[in-house]
This record gives sequence, structure tokens and C-alpha cells, in this order.
Amino acid sequence: MNSYSDALLKEVLKRTRVIAVVGVSMNPVRPSYYVARYLGLKGYTVIPVNPGHAGKSLFGQTVVASLSDIDRPVDMVDIFRRSEAVPPIVDEALETFPDLKTIWMQIGVVHDEAAARAEARGVTVIQNLCPKMEYQRLFGELRMGGFATGVISSKL
Repeated sequence: MNSYSDALLKEVLKRTRVIAVVGVSMNPVRPSYYVARYLGLKGYTVIPVNPGHAGKSLFGQTVVASLSDIDRPVDMVDIFRRSEAVPPIVDEALETFPDLKTIWMQIGVVHDEAAARAEARGVTVIQNLCPKMEYQRLFGELRMGGFATGVISSKL
């Protein structure tokens, strides 16, 4: 089980500007949709990657089929795919983005061998965590009991 310091996670989230989200869904109830949407609302440029929806628009961006279809630098690749699908995604990310800073694998997604290849190239790898949840936790957006501000009346 990997453990990451809050300082590292905060640094990653602060230095990141452009995130390619691999496996993003067009369905608003899917975690990959609402995590990508949240990150976009926080000021990140989110590039949706899903071959099944290539050419469609999501969050003001055109969905691309693969990482190699992205024609601009990317700081972070956020992977919403099963662990066994990770190695070719990591290889494509390393080949496509020479200045890639971070590969982030979502909750439940772990592939130590692919992570080691990326780390050997100087890329920070985070596994089995969600950037949305970490952003909320580290930047003070979580509320007691899971309730957002304004949900509970002060007259209780």
C-alpha cells in the first residue's frame, strides 16, 4: 500500500495546470465524469480521453481517442481504467508527453510495474487515490458530516 505525504499531494495539485483524464465518461453519475468536471471547475484544463466518445464535446473540450491525439503539453494523466489497462496508458503518456510531471491512478487502480517505469523517467506517480477528494481534503473543502455549507439550517 502506497502512502503519500500531504505535502507531496498538495505540491502535485498546485503545480498541475493541464490534466488528461483517461477513461472519462459522458454520464454525469459516473465518478470519471464528476471528478473531471470538478477539476475543471477548480481551474484545471481537463482534456477528456475516451475512444468511444472521440469528437464529442465535454467540459468545453473535444474528447480525444487517445493521449497521442493531444496536441499540447499535459502536466498530469489521471487514469480511470482498470489496473490491467494501465501499462499501455503509462507507456503512451511517457512517449507523448516528454515533460509529463504526474501520473495519477484513481481509487482502486494500482500497477506497481508501470508506476516504476514512470518514476524511472522522473514522473511522480500516485496510485489508489482521487485528486478530487485530495483537493477537497487538502484545501479545506470538506465539511463536518459530509454536508456542504448552507445545507444545514443554522436554526437547528
